[in-house]
Amino acid sequence: MKIAVTGASGFIGRHLLPILIKNGHEVIAVVRDKNKITDLHIACHVVEHEIGTENNDIFTKLGKPDVLLHLAWGGLPNYKSLHHINDELPTHYQFIKVMVESGVKHVAVVGTCFEYGMQLGELSENLETRPNNPYGYAKDALRKHLQFLQDENNFNLIWMRLFYMYGDDQPDNTLYSQLRLAVSRGEVMFNMSGGEQLRDYLHIDEVVQKIVELACMKKDIGVINVCSGVPISVRRLVEQWIKGNEWDIKLNLGYYPYPDYEPMAFWGEREKMNTLQDHE
Repeated sequence: MKIAVTGASGFIGRHLLPILIKNGHEVIAVVRDKNKITDLHIACHVVEHEIGTENNDIFTKLGKPDVLLHLAWGGLPNYKSLHHINDELPTHYQFIKVMVESGVKHVAVVGTCFEYGMQLGELSENLETRPNNPYGYAKDALRKHLQFLQDENNFNLIWMRLFYMYGDDQPDNTLYSQLRLAVSRGEVMFNMSGGEQLRDYLHIDEVVQKIVELACMKKDIGVINVCSGVPISVRRLVEQWIKGNEWDIKLNLGYYPYPDYEPMAFWGEREKMNTLQDHE
């Protein structure tokens, strides 16, 4: 299968490309700078393309792929910036629209748990979305745009709502990377929030495995949570990381306030994912 992957040089993309290639797929990695993935030493076709520039011939430029796996998105981690609505939303919609109208039949896009907004507890795909920051709003709006696009074009859509991830090569601003950096510096204390918030975490290796499985189904699945389905407190998670890696560092709990753009307790429901796996 020929699969075009946008955002291929990002955290998810760098972990995902080797799996696609190992599984025998022909991969077209779409990046702004091809030098950012040369260190992966993988056998795929790399295309430099800035999403938002002229897209009219992009389907042909990417070799007319069977599947578009759309990971790309800019402006993070500033979730509150209007840039997501003003720039990212129209840019990514237009790119995917051109790909669909040019002939791609299977589209898999990464969404976010922030589409659920401040709703508490277990979050299922059939809940009404209530995004409360521009990033979540823009992602949710893109999904709705694409669903309307399906009314006029015959293509399958998989909207993969990611929750929280951790692993090597994660951006420096993330909790896991900040903890590793503190350990590498020999710091004795790690400043964090109170850590009582409940979250849904998966290791990046499991996340990309799920993304690959879903994208390769070539089905009209719609919205699906990519999550563990198991809530865990951030404090307990960090303590597990410290213990598992035998790091010598203590937690300075309550140093930072809790984020105001996400609820204290939420996690994903996995029933839809489990049902799909049972039928495979």
